Amino acid sequence: SATQLLRDPRELVNGVVPAAGREGLAGDTPASTGASDFSCNGATLETPPSYTYKNASLVNFVYPECQEKMRTALREVRARFGQKHPLVIDGKEIWTDKLLKSVNPSAPDEIIGYVAEAGIPETERAVKAARRAFETWARTPVEERCQLLERAAAILDRRRFELSAVEVFEVGKAWAEADGDIREAMDFCLFYAHQMRLMGYPRLTQNVPGEESYQHYWPRGVALVIAPWNFPVAILCGMVTAALVTGNAVIMKPAEPSAILGSLLMEVFQEAGVPPGVLNCLHGRGSVIGAYLVDHPDVEMIAFTGSREVGLRIWESAGKTRPGQRELKRVVCEMGGKNAVIVDSDADLDETIVDTIYSAFGYQGQKCSACSRLIALEENYERVMHRLLAAAASLRVGNPEQPGITVGPVIDETAYHRIQEIIEKGKTEATLAFQATNIPDKGYFIPPTIFTDVKPEMTLSQCEVFGPVLSVLKARDLDDAIRIANDTDYALTAGFFSRSPANIERIKAELVAGNVYVNRSCTGAVVGRHPFGGFKMSGGGTKAGGNDYLLNFLVPRVVTENIMRHGFAPETTPERRAEFLWPPQLDAGLGTARRA
Repeated sequence: SATQLLRDPRELVNGVVPAAGREGLAGDTPASTGASDFSCNGATLETPPSYTYKNASLVNFVYPECQEKMRTALREVRARFGQKHPLVIDGKEIWTDKLLKSVNPSAPDEIIGYVAEAGIPETERAVKAARRAFETWARTPVEERCQLLERAAAILDRRRFELSAVEVFEVGKAWAEADGDIREAMDFCLFYAHQMRLMGYPRLTQNVPGEESYQHYWPRGVALVIAPWNFPVAILCGMVTAALVTGNAVIMKPAEPSAILGSLLMEVFQEAGVPPGVLNCLHGRGSVIGAYLVDHPDVEMIAFTGSREVGLRIWESAGKTRPGQRELKRVVCEMGGKNAVIVDSDADLDETIVDTIYSAFGYQGQKCSACSRLIALEENYERVMHRLLAAAASLRVGNPEQPGITVGPVIDETAYHRIQEIIEKGKTEATLAFQATNIPDKGYFIPPTIFTDVKPEMTLSQCEVFGPVLSVLKARDLDDAIRIANDTDYALTAGFFSRSPANIERIKAELVAGNVYVNRSCTGAVVGRHPFGGFKMSGGGTKAGGNDYLLNFLVPRVVTENIMRHGFAPETTPERRAEFLWPPQLDAGLGTARRA
């Protein structure tokens, strides 16, 4: 039959038949391998469930039914404009006297909604709730924590068009960009659940007769998650799920411009069954509650994605030990980039131009991975520019509520004026080669802009713009291009277009970036396939969506036992064993009482 012909050959070799139609979402029970390689002080236990992780699919808006679902969602979300959303602390809705409003960057007079603004009292209450909840959550078995994430993924899938529509209004994303953000959030849920099942059980360090020595991991404690607005569901969800599945209690602070989406994600986890206090949602000013939480002695770790300026302040502050603090704070900091794409002399320009335009101007260039510098070799420069300028002229700028828009508004008035200042300064340093026209009068719209005659030392080459501005530099040869590309404080993404196998291999070895892409866009990392993150001033080298990302949220521990009994030892030592869960006695030791 067709079904038999399409079966994975590994199923036939291993004799493992996965659950029919498995998509990796909530309610699935992964197929057991049937092996028995677990031990609990000599007793064998069933192997933990396992399955092959699979990324969620993207919505294809070519199909009329998908377009209609999106239009319906946009109408329904618009009808809810002005709703108020509370803080969530210890599972309870908390209202305050102050509200923060969230507006539509395409039409700033439209208020998407309001959120309650937290002050220091609410923030302290959230820390205490998380501390209490941690003692129970840390002892919750790995499988239960993984299933919470899978239920959340299923709810995200069910609310996919609704959440995408909110992104269109609240942060100005085009349809496909908004859907991609929700898809990535689902992927984070499923991937981190999968990873935790693989690493969440004690594993034998070496097989030595007469001794069992197992390494395993415990959670860190209370994790603070500070998220950006540009991927308002995906990045927030990714950091939150990594902290939750590893057994930490979480205080999440969504970015102010995307506060409504933060509240909606909180609803998703509440529906999925997150226990009270395990996940708390605070809205407020970063300079007030964010700074307070970073300095708090009861916050063991901080996961941050955002600007270099804020990230460095967090890193510096977290390094100071304060009265009552018993843990060294762990900081996961993912910051910006000044990403370069090099075009070799023999590059396929059809491929190069399409991917460069998308990398530079997709979501208005408001991605830390966006192409900000295009470096073309001299012998190919004129051909590249001719094709690039023609392609840029085809960009559709407008309100992303309409299908087919490729460039929407920047996030707010502050960003609008900052980017305009960079463009005006660029006009005095370089040559303005292209600037789009037919820009909407209403809203924070910046025209896609291309500068040429840019030199490596100019502001346009060194400053992260975070807007629809592309700087084009000319290189003498590949040596010069690599030197220019690497000559920044950042090391996040980089790209190379070429047909030369030798040059491609050289680029793989010499480009200084956390993610190097060859003959494709330098944006659009996929969870599990492209672990994402940079170094230098782009971050601490962590890789979101990678096999080792969860280790940032854990502390390693080794338990060793002499198992010789009157000169005899078991013939075999199991590879893995049951969990060493967070011990109850720590409630009076390392838990709440330790900070009294």
